[in-house]
Amino acid sequence: MSVRTRFAPSPTGSLHIGGARTAIFNWLFARHHGGKFILRIEDTDRTRSTEESIAEIIDAMKWLGLEWDEGPFRQSERLHVYKSHIERLLEAGKAYRCYCTQEELEAKREEAQRQGRVYRYDGRCRYLKSQPANAPFTVRLLTPEVGTIEVEDLIRGTIVFDAKDIDDFIIQKTDGFPTYNFAVVVDDATMNITHVIRGDDHLANTPKQILIYKALGYELPKFAHVSMILGPDRTKLSKRHGATSVIAYREMGYLPEALVNYLTRLGWSYGDQEIFSREELIEKFTLDNVGKSPAVFNPEKLLWLNGWYIRNKPVEEIARLVLPFLEKRGIKAALNEKLIKVVNSLRERAKTLKELADASLYFFTDEIEYDESARKKFLTPEIVPIFRDLIDRLSSLSDFNASELQRVFGEIIEQKGLKLVQIAQPVRVALTGKTVSPGIFEVMEILGKEKVLERLERAIKTISLEGKNPSN
Repeated sequence: MSVRTRFAPSPTGSLHIGGARTAIFNWLFARHHGGKFILRIEDTDRTRSTEESIAEIIDAMKWLGLEWDEGPFRQSERLHVYKSHIERLLEAGKAYRCYCTQEELEAKREEAQRQGRVYRYDGRCRYLKSQPANAPFTVRLLTPEVGTIEVEDLIRGTIVFDAKDIDDFIIQKTDGFPTYNFAVVVDDATMNITHVIRGDDHLANTPKQILIYKALGYELPKFAHVSMILGPDRTKLSKRHGATSVIAYREMGYLPEALVNYLTRLGWSYGDQEIFSREELIEKFTLDNVGKSPAVFNPEKLLWLNGWYIRNKPVEEIARLVLPFLEKRGIKAALNEKLIKVVNSLRERAKTLKELADASLYFFTDEIEYDESARKKFLTPEIVPIFRDLIDRLSSLSDFNASELQRVFGEIIEQKGLKLVQIAQPVRVALTGKTVSPGIFEVMEILGKEKVLERLERAIKTISLEGKNPSN
C-alpha cells in the first residue's frame, strides 16, 4: 500500500500554528514512507471562505517548504462528486430527505433542554410515505440505533462510541452543499487517502465519518488524532501566547527551518535531540513517537531555536534573507561583501532576522542617533583630545583593517596610560550610537575609513555643542 496523506485547511482565516503542525506531520509521514502528500482546500463554507485566505495558506505552505504532490483541490469545484454520492445513498435507502424546517428542529431542541434531555433527531422524516412537492429539504444519513462504533486510532488506541448517541445527522444542506463530515469522507475516499492525521478536536467527528464510509462501501483509512497545543499556562493556545499566523512569524523574522523543527518537536520526540535537519526529520518521523498528552507552546524556546539557525546557516543565505527587512527600514543594501561581513559580525547575538536588521542600521545610515544615556556618559570633553589623536593616526593608515586598528589603539593606550575600554567605549558610541556592538575593530573595518573619520568628527562637534548648551 502506497501511503497517501492530506492537509485540508478551511480558508476562513490565516494558517496558524496548530494547522501548520498538522500539515507538517502529514508531510513528514508521507515523505518518510515515500508516499504522496495532497493539499485540499475545504471551501464549502461560502459565507466565511475567502480567496485571500486561500492565497495566504498556499503562500505559508510554500514558505514552510511543504510542497504537495497533488492539488490544491477545492471542494467548491467538486460539488458534482458529492451529489453523485448523495444519490447513491438515497437510492440504496441508506439516506433520506428531511423536510423538517429549522424552526421545527429548534423548537424540539429547546423542548429537550427544558426536560434536561440531550437533543437527538427523532427520525420523523425517516419513513415518510409521501414527500412534499417542491419543499426544501436536507438529506440525513440513516444511522444505527444500537451497537457501538470503534475508532482504531494509531496514537490513542481503540476508542468506542455508543451508536445511540449519534442521530440521523445531515449530510447535505438545503442549498445542496454537503456538510463537512460528508465532504471530508467523499474526498478522502475518492483521493485514496490512506492515513488521516489531524487534531484531536476532530475525534468527535470520526464515528460519524466511519458511518459514512461504511454506508458508501469505502475502506476506512487509518486515523491518527494529534493532541492539541496549549499555551505556557496550559490553557488553550491563543494570541496572547504568541499563537499568530505562519505568515506573521515570517514577518517577525523567523526562519522556516526553525518553525518546522520546533513544531515537529511539539508533540513528537526522538530521544533528547532538539535540532533536526529536514532530512533527519523525514528519516526519523513516525507516529510511534507522537505523544498523547497536549503539547505546550514555548515562545522562548522557538526564539532560541531560531537564533541557532541564524548562527548556523551559511552567512550568505542569512545575508540574502535579511535584505527585505533592511528595505522595510529604508535601507538600500545589496548582497555584497559588506553585507555579509555585517551579518557575520551581528548574528551571534540576533534571534530573528528583524532583530538582525535593526542591529545593523548604523552600518548603512549616513547619520546615527546616539542613545541619550550613552552620549552623556561617554561623549564628554575629556575624550575630545583622544578622538583628535585617533583621527590623525587613522587618517594616515593605508590599510584600514582590524590588525592595524588594534595597533593604533595600542599606541594611544600606551602613550596615555589608559585601558582599552576607556577609548573603545567612547569610540563605540561615536560610531554606532550604542554601548553594545561587535568588537570595535571589526565594526571600524566594516564601516570603512571615511565613515569612521566622519563619525568621530561628528562626535567632537556634538560634544562642542553640548559644552555651549550645558542645559541640554
